[in-house]
Amino acid sequence: MPERGGGDGVSVASAGEFGLIAKVTARLASAPTTLLGPGDDAALVAAPDGRVIACTDVLVEGRHFRRDWSSAVEVGHRAAAANLADVAAMGGVATALLVALCAPPDLDVSWAEDLADGLGAECELVGAAVVGGDMSSSPVLTIAVTALGDLGGRAPVRRDGARPGDVVALAGRVGYAAAGCTVLSRGFRSPKMLVEAYRRPQVPYWAGPAAAVLGATSMIDVSDGLLQDLGHISRASGVAIDIKREAFDVPPAMRDAASALGVDPYTWVLAGGDDHPLVATFPAGTRLGEDWLVIGAAREGEGVTVNGRAFLDSPLGWEHFR
Repeated sequence: MPERGGGDGVSVASAGEFGLIAKVTARLASAPTTLLGPGDDAALVAAPDGRVIACTDVLVEGRHFRRDWSSAVEVGHRAAAANLADVAAMGGVATALLVALCAPPDLDVSWAEDLADGLGAECELVGAAVVGGDMSSSPVLTIAVTALGDLGGRAPVRRDGARPGDVVALAGRVGYAAAGCTVLSRGFRSPKMLVEAYRRPQVPYWAGPAAAVLGATSMIDVSDGLLQDLGHISRASGVAIDIKREAFDVPPAMRDAASALGVDPYTWVLAGGDDHPLVATFPAGTRLGEDWLVIGAAREGEGVTVNGRAFLDSPLGWEHFR
């Protein structure tokens, strides 16, 4: 890990809790749904639908990110994206984030400020804002984010609605971030396309509400690996899901990196996480449009297969306690 400190030389301990809060909140924009932002005991966020989507995620240094691999701005984008994608996967639109930062006392204030910039910039992509949170001293740098969202009058798209005969379709890219993580773990910084995909995911947030309108029967964001996350839909819905390997177009940069590193690129595509695309099931015959890639189908049975066979080339995806 890089040495802590640096930047403008002011540590969070020197700034103090309330000084740090003031510096961070000064960098945060508001959003139309923010009725009352940072500064009181709690925020006030509009909920036009009358129902609120809520989810949370945690990033721990050394487990989910490394400061020598990603800038604070990039970590902020990743922390926000992990939660905003979960809201989209329910068919909703994010309205607000609450962020808790637990930091070593010698962390540079500028790192926390840049983190806030990344969080805020990712929120702006969906019209949301950071409305509050908490801070604490900790020996391990940890970022906990809670997202709130609105359904816009639609029914939530859950994991348990897939039915035999449904098609399985993907919006967004998959395998890029996992490839970038492998590249960085081997000590390289290129191909840039893959490394940047790991550092700053490109999430198709629009696809969540669009899938709900199209009549998606189930949906999930791919955070831990396509096969593993489809396994959640399979178990919740009581169906088998078969994915077609040939449905995926592996870009040349990924193929070249896989060849150089001795990795099957489909391991990244099928079992890699952190890109946060959305995968959903739809009734057969649904007109999905070019933004959705049909990658398989649901049928009677249980489990997830690739071309009719179990995927045995690697673990199915990320598991926090493995």
